[in-house]
Formats: sequence, C-alpha cells, structure tokens
Amino acid sequence: MAEITLGRYLFERLNQLSVQTIFGLPGDFNLALLDKIYEVDGMRWAGNANELNAAYAADGYSRLKGLACLVTTFGVGELSALNGVGGAYAEHVGMLHVVGVPSISSQAKQLLLHHTLGNGDFTVFHRMSNNISHTTAFISELNSAPAEIDRCIREAYVNQRPVYLGLPSNFVDLNVPASLLDTPIDLSLKKNDPDAQEEVIETVTEMIAKATNPVILVDACASRHDCKEEVRQLIDATNFPVFVTPMGKSGVNESHPRFGGVYVGTLSEPAVKEAVESSDLILSIGALLSDFNTGSFSYSYKTKNIVEFHSDYTKIKQATFPGVQMKEALKNLLSVVSNYVGNYKAHPVPTFKKVEADGPNSAISQEWLWSRVSSWFREGDVIITETGTSAFGIVQSRFPDNCVGISQVLWGSIGFTVGATLGAVMAAQEIDPKKRVILFVGDGSLQLTVQEISTMCKWENTPYLFVLNNDGYTIERLIHGETASYNDIQPWKNLQLLDLFNAKNPETVRVSTVGEVEQLFQDPAFNENSRIRMVEVMLPKMDAPLNLVKQAEFSSKANSEN
Repeated sequence: MAEITLGRYLFERLNQLSVQTIFGLPGDFNLALLDKIYEVDGMRWAGNANELNAAYAADGYSRLKGLACLVTTFGVGELSALNGVGGAYAEHVGMLHVVGVPSISSQAKQLLLHHTLGNGDFTVFHRMSNNISHTTAFISELNSAPAEIDRCIREAYVNQRPVYLGLPSNFVDLNVPASLLDTPIDLSLKKNDPDAQEEVIETVTEMIAKATNPVILVDACASRHDCKEEVRQLIDATNFPVFVTPMGKSGVNESHPRFGGVYVGTLSEPAVKEAVESSDLILSIGALLSDFNTGSFSYSYKTKNIVEFHSDYTKIKQATFPGVQMKEALKNLLSVVSNYVGNYKAHPVPTFKKVEADGPNSAISQEWLWSRVSSWFREGDVIITETGTSAFGIVQSRFPDNCVGISQVLWGSIGFTVGATLGAVMAAQEIDPKKRVILFVGDGSLQLTVQEISTMCKWENTPYLFVLNNDGYTIERLIHGETASYNDIQPWKNLQLLDLFNAKNPETVRVSTVGEVEQLFQDPAFNENSRIRMVEVMLPKMDAPLNLVKQAEFSSKANSEN
C-alpha cells in the first residue's frame, strides 16, 4: 500500500509496540476510528462497560505491557474516564487517551452540537485534561498528524504518563503515506548530562566505600520506569540488604536471600524498621513518598546519607542533579560498583514470619490469610489488590520471583482493581496464556465497578476473583464512623454474579474457615487458570491487617487536625 488512512496509521503504530487490545466505548465521534482497529492483524477492541472502567483497564494493561490505549468520545465519554486517567498520571502509568472529536468544520462554525456545553467551545475538555496529561495534542492539520501521533505515543511510553490526543472525526479516513510506518518510533531515553552523571557516580561510590550498614530501598517507579533488571544487578553486585515500599512490591525478587521485607515507616515490622532506619547509607530507587506508602510520612532515618534515583533526576543528600535519569545512572554505577564494596560485610536481613491458624475449623482472619497466600502464589503471577484491607494485607505477604503486583496506593480510587484486572488479564493472555491473574477486592469496592466482570466473561478470561466479604467499607469504618450507616452496603449474592454475566464454565465457592481455604489451595485443578473463578472469603466486619489499623489511626488523627 502506498497510502493508509490516518486512523489505521494510529493503530498500526500501537501494534508495532505490542499494544494489541484497545479499551474504551463507542460514541458517534469515534465510530469511524474504531472501524480501523479491525484492519490491523492481531488487534482487538475490548468493548468496556463504561469509560471509567475502561481507563482502569488501560491502566492494568499498561502495567504489564508498558503502554495502553484508551479511546473515548468527545465530552461525555472523555470526562467519564478522567478519574482513571488521573490515577494513571499520579502512579506513573503510560497511557494514550485518544478522543474522537467533532470535525474541523463543525468546530470552526461553533455549531451547537450534542456532547458540548452549548457555548461553541470545543477545547474546554481538552483543557481539562492538561493537568493530568504529560502532554496533549489536538490534531488540526493532516500533514503533521502522523508525526503528532508518533510524538504522543513516545511521550506516553518514555515518561510513563497519560497523553491526550484529540482526533477529529473527518481526519480518520484521510490518507497518509504508508512508508512512514517503516521508521520505528524512537523510544530511547535522552542521554544524561555526562558531567553531572560523572559527579553523581563519583559521589555515590565514595559513599558506598565508606558505608558499613547500607541498604537498598525500592519503590514504585523502579518498576514503572523499567529499572527492575538494574535493581536486580545492583543487589547481586553489592550484596546489600534490599527492602521495598508498599508501592514497590514486586519490584524485586522477594525470594532473594538479601530481601528483608516491606518498609512502611512506623508501620513496618520492628526488625524491618530497625534495619532500614539504623543504616548509614540508603540507596532509594524510584521513590513515591505518599502518606499510605510511608506510614503517614513516618520515615525516621538516622542518616543523612540518602541517594534518591528518580526517573528524571537524582538527589544526593540536599543536592539535586536534574536530568540524571536513574536507568542510565544505575547502569553506569553497575559498571564500577564492585570496586567499592570489597570491605562490606553482609548484615543479616529480617526473615519472613508465617502466621499460624488455630485450627482447620477456626474463622479466617486477615493476618492469617495474607500470610497463607504467600505459599499459594507462584512465579509469574499477577497479583492485584484493591484499596482497603487488601492493599494493606498484601504487604504482609511474600511474592515469588517475576510476579507483578498491581495496587493503587497513591491515587486510591475505590473500585480501580476490577477494571484493572480486565486489562491485566487481557495483557497476560497476550504474553503467556498460563500466567495467572489474581484479584483481591472487598465486597464494597466490588460494587463500584462490577460491570467489568461482564467484559471478562465476554472474552472468556480466566482470572481468580477473591471477594473479601466483611460486610461493608471496613477501611472507612476504621478511619471514621465504625457504626455509621454510610459505611454500610446493600449485601449482594456475589456468587451469582458470574451466572448473571453469562460466564462460560465458571467456578464459584464460598470459604469461611481456615480448613476450607487450605482445601481450595491444595486442589491441583484450582491452581490452574482454566476458567473464571470467584471465591467469596467471609471475614469478620472489623477484622483488618494490623498495619491498616495503625494507618487508620494516623489518617483519623490527620483528618481531625486543624
């Protein structure tokens, strides 16, 4: 072909980057664009239940693939998606948000079209997205359109943030040279300033050489910005103890002998707290220092020797080096670090403490459950935990190697994980059909976004859906209003949902005792992701992981302070 339509060009470019599933909803300003998806071999349209869920799904997909595409219609569609887009921005998730907008002529005439505010302003929604997008584009000229599409895709991928692309409906079927597809999009990071980077490496290696009790602390952006391999090599090269934050879970191999656990400030296990805070050098990689990620900002290091490696700068003590990006900086550090650790004597790391149950007939507790699932997880699992008891409980578990942990600790939008599970399971299906995708969601959170289970049934996805039934919003009850009716929910017959959504060959089970959980986890058939499964886990109303109870006390106090 000498030429292809601009709409097809967009999807061919995404397909070149292994983005094979497109999320969103149809609307009259994007329908012609959606036709082009079916012209690209191997690409599919997910067809979500609503735009918010579609944005969550794109987020989950991107966390496995590194990039996702969300397509909505102008006005009503894009605004419905913005909560999910905002979460992707906050948590460093690469997403291209394509909005089908009215034709150029309609905009020029300021027609009183549906989905507008009735004032002739066709850029108002674009402007709303500015502050939750790394960059934006509003296509208005055909000749530059392919380059703008390439730029938007690059910016979303390299910076791991959402990018907004407004595409007028009359441009979709216009032709552009097909030969433009022959030149791959340049996804390389810009090079660090050599002088600044040299100063960083010299200073850091001097600090390493003098340290007697150093640690590595890994946070969310190590995974988001593709530095997991550099982190692995750094652990092996130095033999330093390594810890993760709640958002950093799955950023390192938690089976590694130098892994010490999860550091959450004062909410940490005592041995973890002591190991991190007594160190004389902290190499922090990809930090996102939010309240729930730091135990309400309760980090209390006893050293000022802190090196922070970030995606776009490095900080050493109080000195900041803009543009010294962690991926290149870590690679340079790895090339020389072995010369500076010869005198380091390895300190022991805290060991994982397994919680024992009282007996097979005892009720399930959160403390036991999160300890027990550690041995049920297996290498390569995708483990998704909802805001609430799940996100805090998973901190008390251990992951096997090569797992992906998905949670939304910073943005914390309740219901996020149901949509994210759809995106993750579709990405997993493309990567390795045997890869298990496991969701832990509360009964209250489930009710916000339950429709997306229907989309999983449509595509015959096979996730594990663990519904933690503790009769309402337990995390909110712990923060404020233990007996308030606003923390109650209407009880659902959750195990009938898969039948309602017309799932093929589903499995549903309710567990109330330790013995029932053990029987389930020891069943070889249950351990294979051959069908969609929902497991309802019955829990006491106010039972919660200990670190959540403590965090709720901090949050309640902070909310009441002047």
